[in-house]
Amino acid sequence: MVMKILWCYLAILLAVAFGSVQGWNNVTYDGRSLIIDHKHRILFSGSIHYPRSTPEMWPSLIAKAKKGGIDVIQTYVFWNLHEPIQGQFDFSGRRDLVKFIKEIQKKGLYVTLRIGPFIESEWTYGGLPLWLSHIPGIVLRSDNEPFKFHMQDFTTKIVDMMKLNNLYASQGGPIILSQIENEYSMVERAFHEKGPSYVNWAVEMAVKTQTGVPWIMCKQDDAPDPAINTCNGKRCGKTFQGPNSPNKPSLWTENWTSFYQAFGDEPPHRSAEDIAYNVALFVAKNGSYVNYYMYHGGTNFDRTASAFVTTAYYDESALDEYGLVRQPLWGHLKKLHAAIRSCSHTLLYETQTTFSLGQGQEAYVFGMNSTKDQCAAFLENNDLSEATIQFRNVTYKLPPKSISILPRCKKVVFNTANVSTKNDTRVRKSRLNFNSSEKWKVYEEAIPNYDNTSLKANTLLNQIITTNDTSDYLWYTLSILASSSIQSVLSVYSRGHVLHAFVNGVLVGSAHGSKKIPEFEMESNVTFINGINKISLLSATVGMPDSGAYLERKVAGLRRVKVNGTNLTDQSWGYQVGLLGEILQIYTDIGSKKVQWKSLGSSPKPLTWYQATFDAPKGNSPVALNLGSMGKGEAWINGQSIGRYWVSFHTPSGIPSQQWYHIPRSLLKHSGNLLVLFEEETGNPLGITLDTVHYIRSTITPHQ
Repeated sequence: MVMKILWCYLAILLAVAFGSVQGWNNVTYDGRSLIIDHKHRILFSGSIHYPRSTPEMWPSLIAKAKKGGIDVIQTYVFWNLHEPIQGQFDFSGRRDLVKFIKEIQKKGLYVTLRIGPFIESEWTYGGLPLWLSHIPGIVLRSDNEPFKFHMQDFTTKIVDMMKLNNLYASQGGPIILSQIENEYSMVERAFHEKGPSYVNWAVEMAVKTQTGVPWIMCKQDDAPDPAINTCNGKRCGKTFQGPNSPNKPSLWTENWTSFYQAFGDEPPHRSAEDIAYNVALFVAKNGSYVNYYMYHGGTNFDRTASAFVTTAYYDESALDEYGLVRQPLWGHLKKLHAAIRSCSHTLLYETQTTFSLGQGQEAYVFGMNSTKDQCAAFLENNDLSEATIQFRNVTYKLPPKSISILPRCKKVVFNTANVSTKNDTRVRKSRLNFNSSEKWKVYEEAIPNYDNTSLKANTLLNQIITTNDTSDYLWYTLSILASSSIQSVLSVYSRGHVLHAFVNGVLVGSAHGSKKIPEFEMESNVTFINGINKISLLSATVGMPDSGAYLERKVAGLRRVKVNGTNLTDQSWGYQVGLLGEILQIYTDIGSKKVQWKSLGSSPKPLTWYQATFDAPKGNSPVALNLGSMGKGEAWINGQSIGRYWVSFHTPSGIPSQQWYHIPRSLLKHSGNLLVLFEEETGNPLGITLDTVHYIRSTITPHQ
C-alpha cells in the first residue's frame, strides 16, 4: 500500500514536471466562458506588441499590466518582421517572440497569440512580407493555392516554435488562445466564392496544427466550428451580435482604448469613463473576455508604420508610448477589474435576468433568486442625465451614462462614471540643446539623373513592387530636350505619398497626400535651359497600405507626368531605389565614415543628412527627441531607426501630430551616442532638444 502511494506520488510529480496533469493546463470553452483548469474564467487582457517596445522594457510593461488587473497579454505575430526575405528568418532582439512570451509566463499571466498571419495593426503591408506579391499567380488572403501554401508554412512554423518551447497551455505554457486571420469579414465579399472557402480552409488548417488550445477569428460572424467568433470595436456590449453558436463564449478581442493617429490628424482620446462603461456592459451581457487594444501601444520603429500612421502608436493607452502609467485610465480600469472579479463566481455560475428600471435604465442581475452572497447586479443608466431608481427596495442615484456594480446586489462598490483616480499630466524637461552649429555635421544627398541610373523602363513603375519595401524612396528620372530657354508647367499625378521635384538639380516643387486622400497632383512652373534638361522626381511613401482586398494589386508612386500638357508617362525613365545615404548606411558608425561630412551651413537645404553625438541624460526617466524644429524625415540613434517624423504636417488646430520621438534607454550608451537625421525639407536642427519624460499629479479633481 505504501509503495502504491509512493508510485502515485512520483507519477504526479513527473506529470507536473512535464505539464501533463489531466486538466491542470487544459483550456476548453462552453457558452459561458473559457474554461481553464476546469474553472470558468472572466479574463481581462491587454495588447502589448513585442516589436513596438524593447526587450528591456518588456518586464516592466508586463508587471504594470498585471498590477492593473490584467490576466492575459495579447500580441500579434509580425510575419514581415520575421521573414523580410523569403526563407531568411529573424527572431532576435525586438523580434524575439519566444523570449517575450516566456517573460509573460514568468509574471504569471496568460497569452493570446494572434498569428494571423495577416494582422493589419496599422503595420506596413498588414504584416505580410512584400515578397509574396512577386509570386506568380498569387492572390493574398484568398482561396488561392500559392498564398495558402506560404500562409500554412509560416503558421506551422510559429506553432512548431511555440510547441518546441512548451508555450501552449496544453504543455504547461501560458498560451490559452490562438487567432487565425484577422477581421476577414471586411474584405470577404470582394473575393466572391473564394472568400468563404478560404475562411473554412484557414480554420481547418489551424486546427490541424493541434495546439491544444482554442482558435478564434475576430470580427468574423461566420467563423466555422470550432473557431470562436469574437468582437472588435469600442462598444461590443451594444454592437456584438454574439457567438454564432450557443456553445461558444462571448469574447471581445479589441476594445479600442483610443485609436491610432495619422500624420495631420488630431490626437485621439477616449475617456476612462467611456471605456469602463462599455466593459461593464459587455460583462453584464455575459461577456467573459475583454482585451484592451492597446494596453501599451509603443513605438513604430524603423519604417514599420503603415501609410501615414505616426511613429507613436496608441500613446493614450493605460501605459503610454514610453511605458509609463497613464492616469486616470490605468487606475480606473484596475478598480473596475477588481469590482468585477469580486463577484466573478456569481457572474459565471448564476443565471442572468434583465429588466427595466425606467426609461434608459436597465438592471442585469445574476442569481436574482439566490441568497445575497450569490447575487450580483449591474445597474445601467444609458441616459445623458442622472437617474434615481429603485432596486430591491433601495434607492440608487445613477450618474449619466454609467453602470453601477453591486457584488451582493446591495452596495455599490464601483460606478463607471465616478473616477476617483487622480489625473496625471505628462511633462517633458529639456536636458540637452543641439543649438550650436559646431555640434552638427551635414551630408547633402546626391540627386541622381537619368544617365547614372541602372534601372530603366518605358513606363512609370509601381513604387511598391519596385522598392520591395527596402526604402520609402524611389527616384524617377527623365531627360528631355528643349530648343530654347522657356517657361513650362510640370504636372505630376502621384498615388503616394510625397513628392519632391527637381529640374537640373534645383527643387521646383513639393506636394503630398493624406491618410484619407493619399493621391495628389502637383503643378509647378519651371524654366528649362536650351539643351538637355534633367528631371528628377523623388517619390516617398510614408508606409505601405495595411488592409483591403487584393493587397498585391496596390500601387504607389507616380502615375502620370506632363510638361505643358504633353504626357511623358511612356518615355524612357531611369530609376534609383532608395537614397545613397541609405545604401551606404551612413546612419551607422561604419557607414558614416563612407562619406565626406561638412560643417553646418547658414541655411538648411532639402534632402540633407545631419549627424551629431551626445551623452545620455542622467537617471532612468524615458528619453525623447524633440524634433519640433524639423520638417519630414527619419531619425536614427546608434544605427537604430526610431521611426519616421513629419513635424511639418500640422493638424487642423495648427500643431504637429507628433513632435517628440521616443529613444528607449537600452539604445543609449553612457556617452558618444550617434544621432543621424535625414531631412527631406528644410527643417532646422539647431532647434532640436533631448528631453526626459515623467508625470506630475494634477491638482484637478476627477469627476465623481
